[in-house]
Amino acid sequence: MDAVKTARHLIEQAKAAKRDALDEPAAKRVLQAFGIKTPSSAVIQSADDIDKALQGLTTPVVLKLISPDVLHKSDFSAVILGLSDAPAIAGAMRDISQRCLEHGYEVDGFLLEETIGHGHEIVIGGYRDDAFGPVIMFGLGGVFVEILQDVTFRICPITEIDAKEMIEELRGAPLLQGARGGIAVPGQILVNALLAVGGQHGLLVELADLVKELDINPLLAGAQGVTALDARIVFAGD
Repeated sequence: MDAVKTARHLIEQAKAAKRDALDEPAAKRVLQAFGIKTPSSAVIQSADDIDKALQGLTTPVVLKLISPDVLHKSDFSAVILGLSDAPAIAGAMRDISQRCLEHGYEVDGFLLEETIGHGHEIVIGGYRDDAFGPVIMFGLGGVFVEILQDVTFRICPITEIDAKEMIEELRGAPLLQGARGGIAVPGQILVNALLAVGGQHGLLVELADLVKELDINPLLAGAQGVTALDARIVFAGD
């Protein structure tokens, strides 16, 4: 199944279940279909699933809640880092599940993911504008997007030249180039990631009729490539 068919199938399944957004595992499957790497992971439903899941993962792992009622998991303290064994994971699951119960939130399961190494946190997102169609956004993640709002936008589809200009427009671009001994991210890696999302055959263009909002944040960029640590895909109305 090609990227577009995979994505449309996942979105149709979610919409049939009366959801207005893909859960994180499904959103990451869409990213993978369009060539964006994600961490090795496993979806678990209960503590009984932990040991089997850990057999295919390298610890420490990250535990994340899967719930249609909690889109911003970090704000709900539903992302737990640095878990190395089954008892710690089970304890974190119990704590999150109890808080969901108290708030009346649905729990669809949990996502266990391998911890990814060092790199720069960047963000690639987008939305469908009523007048211009799909628009892509690119910026540095963390405090740069939240406080400094160091981001840039283009109408899709973008070209390789557009992608390079977006990278150069960021005030924090020198950081991505390895300023002050930091990690240097090859420019073509960032260009390829932007094209995978906003290029002629990118996610936002191919799924323009289905996707209202896309948020890949953080997208960890390093010398060897980019890895999506979180992803959110919200559907457009019928």
